[in-house]
Amino acid sequence: MVHIGEPTPEELASLKERYTKTGQEHVFTFYESLSGAERAALYQQLSLFDPTYIQEITDKALNPPKTDDGRSKVASLEPLPESATASIMDSRPEDISKWYSSGLDLIAQNKVAVVLMAGGQGTRLGSSAPKGCYDIGLPSEKSLFQIQAERIHKIEQLAAEKVGAGAGAEACVPWYVMTSGPTRGPTEKFFEENQYFGLKKENVIIFEQGVLPCISNEGKILLESKGRVAVAPDGNGGIYQALVVSRALEDMRRRGIEHIHAYCVDNCLVKVADPVFIGFAAAKDVDIATKVVRKRNATESVGLIVLKNGRPDVVEYSEIDKETAEAHDPKQPGVLKFRAANIVNHYYSFRFLDTIPSWVKNLPHHIARKKIPYADVTSGETVKPEKPNGIKLEQFVFDVFPMLELEKFACMEVRREDEFSPLKNARGTGEDDPDTSKRDIMAQGKRWVQAAGATIVDKEPEAGIEVSPLISYGGEGLENFKGKTVAAPSVLA
Repeated sequence: MVHIGEPTPEELASLKERYTKTGQEHVFTFYESLSGAERAALYQQLSLFDPTYIQEITDKALNPPKTDDGRSKVASLEPLPESATASIMDSRPEDISKWYSSGLDLIAQNKVAVVLMAGGQGTRLGSSAPKGCYDIGLPSEKSLFQIQAERIHKIEQLAAEKVGAGAGAEACVPWYVMTSGPTRGPTEKFFEENQYFGLKKENVIIFEQGVLPCISNEGKILLESKGRVAVAPDGNGGIYQALVVSRALEDMRRRGIEHIHAYCVDNCLVKVADPVFIGFAAAKDVDIATKVVRKRNATESVGLIVLKNGRPDVVEYSEIDKETAEAHDPKQPGVLKFRAANIVNHYYSFRFLDTIPSWVKNLPHHIARKKIPYADVTSGETVKPEKPNGIKLEQFVFDVFPMLELEKFACMEVRREDEFSPLKNARGTGEDDPDTSKRDIMAQGKRWVQAAGATIVDKEPEAGIEVSPLISYGGEGLENFKGKTVAAPSVLA
């Protein structure tokens, strides 16, 4: 008897044949012992995957290309040329002002969108909630999601004021929030409970990145249970496929979006829809631009934006030898030659993202060796391995960079203290944790208020000031504090 939702015998036979051809028929081992609902769920899950494609990407990831003599390819590395770069630290003030002005104009014309990569959970922070829900300890108790939503609200307001199309003028920056399977429901609930933090519901589009099966060391798809395949998110590079599948890209087209800012949720200092960055990238007419911060020292564990074999790319710190890492810029004594630290903060032209379907399947997959709980295909019992027993396949968002000719790629160096403070570790770690995130926001606010002409009275050592994004996006609009005394810590809201 076939239950509602179950496949017909013909549909089941067809799917079994596809998996059998690639040696993965074991995924049906327990099919007949499942309930009708469980059979329907397993069939549906297995139908989402192309076993031939899974086999291909697994083989490619496990067996990267070699040179003719059997050795791995050795890359030629150089910093990006000056023609493709700019730095906030040494750009002319008039250039920065021009980029800011043109970026605001594009926002006012409703041509700018934001894509947020927010698939992670706060596991390392001691929370099972999405990382964007996390309260880093600010006096206002605002979550990362709220801080970023308020920056969008403020930049919309600044853009509308700049064009001055009357009191009712509005600018709209749609916010596309990419979650993972486990974080989608909680993220949607969090936004609903907080009334979308003052943004219009129709302009906050929550969608989900894809997943791929977990693979055993023997190349077999792992079952999580008798009726479910073990899966893992497909990495931040899954953003490209997800934009198409979710129809987020189609929504951008409908809205007339031309410029997209993409970033990660865990950076509390991120300038969401930064008009300087948007204006810079638009002026250069590039398809991708990336923000970087200056590498702290030769041993900092960060990926670097470089020219690799003549193409823009990212190399991990582990791929660079000591001599290369320590080399100095011949034009700037004391400054590292390779210093452009990747912070996963990118600009895309819509025209480029619109070509995703033509190249997305060519992006490489990387392997992460993990201890993956699985159902033994003999007994059906769950096994929790003590050492890595399989791999998770993932794509990286920067894997697309080498597809571009250099003239379609640009890089902007920004100040770390103003734009990059990631939240990676549990409180008390002392680095990239909630305490450092809070400290960096409070220190930034203090700098802004001091620059506006206020006198700061510290009530505590290293106290800072929290400036609400609704008051100031990037330090502007604080003229009223000139000549005033402000206590720290405090909140300006």
